[in-house]
Amino acid sequence: MNKKILNTGVQDFIRKKLKADILSVSLSRSPFPDIDSRELAQQLSGLQKAEKKLPLWFEKREIYYPPGLNLEQSSSQLTAGYKASLVGGKSLLDLTGGFGVDSFFFSRQVESVLYCEHNQELAEVARHNFKILGVENIRVYDKDGLSVLDEMIQKNQLLDWVYADPSRRDAAKRKVFLLEDCEPNIPEILSRVFQLSPRMMIKTSPMLDLQAARQTLSGVREVHIIAVKNEVKELLFLLEGQWEGPGRVVTVNLQTQDQAFSFYPEEEMAAESSYSLPLQYLYEPNAAILKSGAFKLAGTRFGLQKLHRHTHLYTSDSLVEYPGRRFEVKQVLPYKPGKLPFSKANISCRNFPESVARVRKRNKISTGGDQYLFFVRCADESLQVIETSKV
Repeated sequence: MNKKILNTGVQDFIRKKLKADILSVSLSRSPFPDIDSRELAQQLSGLQKAEKKLPLWFEKREIYYPPGLNLEQSSSQLTAGYKASLVGGKSLLDLTGGFGVDSFFFSRQVESVLYCEHNQELAEVARHNFKILGVENIRVYDKDGLSVLDEMIQKNQLLDWVYADPSRRDAAKRKVFLLEDCEPNIPEILSRVFQLSPRMMIKTSPMLDLQAARQTLSGVREVHIIAVKNEVKELLFLLEGQWEGPGRVVTVNLQTQDQAFSFYPEEEMAAESSYSLPLQYLYEPNAAILKSGAFKLAGTRFGLQKLHRHTHLYTSDSLVEYPGRRFEVKQVLPYKPGKLPFSKANISCRNFPESVARVRKRNKISTGGDQYLFFVRCADESLQVIETSKV
């Protein structure tokens, strides 16, 4: 960590270059004798990313930004705030501190946070930034979180929560998704965690298979699927050492008007869909619900009918509130390639034998406009084109 970067003149220079191209800055000669152009580019890149991802950090001068991968892997301010809303109590151990975004927001809900990071330079960055952000209840450990965990077990120092965001990169820096392949190996350390704390929260990749993860982990009380503007960003597993009951699934779609949608897997298994050809209104579940696998409850809970068992769109004659997009159906046409009366539209293909790109090319439909076309398979196995407009 080059502390000369924190000097007022350097900070002013970086702020003035906010809209500059990172590559051009890295290739240009640095105007500061003790700071090379690569370091300036790293700080500028971090500032640019923080403007949208971490506005609290962006607003503060003298924040020090780590290499791009560390910032890329950190939670956003929005998702970190949501995680923090799920915890409380006197103490929390963050096993995988990283850039420190999650620890910062946990510190607003928990009396004392123990931040652990084996990368000593990154831990130094986090310690500095916590000071700039005015946080006084985070204790920084610049060593492996598991060693801190074991030390506390030996001293019988009990905690309210343990949190982990396992690294999803292997030794060759390739991305991994299975919990057993991440570092730390969560299934392997659970018994140790529950000696120290009754509760644990785990953040995982949105690519993780939910069913496989629930079978791998013990004590899953809740799974939270977090989407932001209809893009799934994180999966959270809330574990309790003594929990043996069914685990609830909670889906949220932040920065939209969608209400949280929650259910138990047993409810989805017991639900029975009814089917219909497209009626007056069409409903598309948000991305978090689709990730959850609640394909039947996404219709039955709202009194809707489904287009097809594998076409996860729903329909009704009267408009209802819904956690997703709603459309008014203008007309329904049988799919006849090359004979469709559309030249420009937004297109979605659901349970359909052709991709969006293939449909566009084959039918000469450009993208854009206020018209939405759904190319679908219906319950009678027919292929239909549903022309709609957003409600």
